[in-house]
Amino acid sequence: MSLFETTALAVGGVTDGPVAEAAKTRTNIMDATQAAENAVLRPLQAGGIPHDLRAALAARIAAAGGMPDLAARYAEGAGDMAALADGASNGMNEGLGHIVAFTDKVANQTRDIAAEDIAGLQSAGVSDADIVRLCELTAFVAYQLRVVAGLKLMGATA
Repeated sequence: MSLFETTALAVGGVTDGPVAEAAKTRTNIMDATQAAENAVLRPLQAGGIPHDLRAALAARIAAAGGMPDLAARYAEGAGDMAALADGASNGMNEGLGHIVAFTDKVANQTRDIAAEDIAGLQSAGVSDADIVRLCELTAFVAYQLRVVAGLKLMGATA
């Protein structure tokens, strides 16, 4: 499913009308957003954050952000990590509790992130590059949630 189709589903299945037309005329933004999604979810060099984990975390963030259609789209790519897409999972069974807790905090309590959070990941063996990768993923999904929310508002007033 394309990013446009997923976004259309997330805003209530709107594939025509003024909101859809506005989105279609912004193909450069949609293309850049798709490229950013590819870069954070399926990069050529995934480091210590494999693609299925990235998809599960993205699904988790989208679900917590109130976007179940977007969460379902991401969960499709979660494979063996699908359990982590569920906000009730703390990641301990997979040995990823530190990553799940950090991602949840970055996504849902951003202003509360402190140096200790980074130090905790580092002491758990997460490389600095992977910490950046986690933050990039979280930032991208937050951006996407805001785009969808904005389109929903546009649709409500159209």
